[in-house]
Amino acid sequence: MMNKKVVTLIAATALLGMAACSATRTQRAPGEQIDDAALLTSVKSALASDPITESGEINVDVNRGIVKLSGFVDTSKEQAQAVQVARSVKGVKEVKNDIAVQTKNESTGDAIDDSVLTAKVKTALITSPETKAHQINVETKQGVVQMSGFVDSAAAKAAATTVARSVTGVKDVKNELSVKSY
Repeated sequence: MMNKKVVTLIAATALLGMAACSATRTQRAPGEQIDDAALLTSVKSALASDPITESGEINVDVNRGIVKLSGFVDTSKEQAQAVQVARSVKGVKEVKNDIAVQTKNESTGDAIDDSVLTAKVKTALITSPETKAHQINVETKQGVVQMSGFVDSAAAKAAATTVARSVTGVKDVKNELSVKSY
């Protein structure tokens, strides 16, 4: 028969181990992170191999099985197909569509200006203490900045908008960020 202290120590260690592997309000459990990473890869692969969506500028984010699509495409057909392709991936619980349909009448100079604005906004987000830039995707078309992804709070979402608007040259900001559900 085991000593009572040993049994208590084993039970406490087991409880700590289970707590370390469980999700908290602000973090996903390791299994959820792996599942989300696998879904992210599967959705990106499906979009890349689809003949309608393969050339689009579509960002994919996943949080607890919820897929968020954002970015820019040329047609509403491409937008609808991207949503359909993402929904068809096994394990996807829900698809949030924040893809914008943009016309293709920009010059090479406009594209360069947009890429410079994207870099400036990303830099501003990185240097801001209120935002976690690694959670925010940034795309720019004709001076309009679109931000997508998942953030921890409504305050972080609002701060990202403020930071992006403060960058010289930004005409408008479309904040498509979602607050993580816990």
